Amino acid sequence: MHGSGVWRSAILILTGLALAACSSKISLENYGKLRTGQSYDEVKQILGDPARCDEALGIRTCVWGDEQRGISVNFVAGQVMLLTAKNLK
Repeated sequence: MHGSGVWRSAILILTGLALAACSSKISLENYGKLRTGQSYDEVKQILGDPARCDEALGIRTCVWGDEQRGISVNFVAGQVMLLTAKNLK
């Protein structure tokens, strides 16, 4: 039983580190690397996987982060058209 507790703790620590690494990509520095005309894949290389994406009327909106702190990117025809950021450091 004791061995499984160690593994569980290790998994929790690794999960926390992975989440911290993802959120560290949501920064003012990386926001500055984004440009209109970039593809979704180029943005994903800079920011990692988005928290969510929605599509309506040919506009795909992807969000990295959350309502408190993050980056939102609108794609039209697969290219960045509009960028917004909130509470970046």
